[in-house]
Amino acid sequence: MNEFIRSAISDITGASSVTEKETIQELWSGYGKIKRITLEDTSVKSVVVKHIQLSGNNHHPRGWNTDIGHQRKLKSYQVETKWYEQYSSQSKARLPHCLGIKSQDDEVLIVLEDLDIAGFPLRKHSVGWEEITECLKWLAQFHVSYLGKAPMGLWETGTYWHLQTRPQELEALNDQALKEAATCIDQKLNSCTYKTFVHGDAKLANFCFAEDGKVAAVDFQYVGGGCGMKDVAYFIGSCLNESECERLETQILDTYFSYLQNELAEPNEALEEEWRSLYRVAWADFHRFLEGWSPGHWKITSYSERITKEVIKNL
Repeated sequence: MNEFIRSAISDITGASSVTEKETIQELWSGYGKIKRITLEDTSVKSVVVKHIQLSGNNHHPRGWNTDIGHQRKLKSYQVETKWYEQYSSQSKARLPHCLGIKSQDDEVLIVLEDLDIAGFPLRKHSVGWEEITECLKWLAQFHVSYLGKAPMGLWETGTYWHLQTRPQELEALNDQALKEAATCIDQKLNSCTYKTFVHGDAKLANFCFAEDGKVAAVDFQYVGGGCGMKDVAYFIGSCLNESECERLETQILDTYFSYLQNELAEPNEALEEEWRSLYRVAWADFHRFLEGWSPGHWKITSYSERITKEVIKNL
């Protein structure tokens, strides 16, 4: 732990002693680390620190080592900083409280509440319907929190696979029909009447579970404007196989929208009608990204291929 990190955490928390307990994970492509830090002589016994090194080493595990990727990463960390500074406290959905942010040269330090200590110590690689329901509830609460708000300082269009930020993956796409339809799919999603903030990377790995089943979520690098169906489709694709995705599709949407309507001040049938019609469009949008980025990826299934063809046909 360098002196900048040590002194920054001490300044933010008032701790007399700062000790690195563990590295939780390395940031994608070598842009830093997320660490758990224990503290002494302060009411907060432990914090999670996201240490971002903006220079990075630009080592992409799938070989996409480009300046476009580097610039996208830099913006993602600027967005996350802005998110915690300006927007996170407005969320009805549970997420880590930001205790403070410090920067120096090309280093940024985001000091966050330790969700393990806060009662969300479980990470799950597979889930049943009860856990899926809680995550859908989280998404509904999150989307209602930012409905109709402008994402100033965030991504204008949220998600890490947004077409405008992925020109190389589009160029690499071999499916000609999907390649030609990509812009129309993007426009259909982004021209919706009802917009909110999307988490932008709402995969199962970014949810933290409590013993009683409640959930919190982390990682807000790709939060920005858009249709909530992007998060729902992406989340479902991260935790169900293709037969389950198809079999449970109606149940998934009914569950999500029951929570969404419950969170709204008054029912909004027009919003639900519009977003339901965009669920499969959101699937097609992410399928477009995967086909260009990693054609052999396990998330490319006959279900996603079939509904993408259906979406293209109906454009």
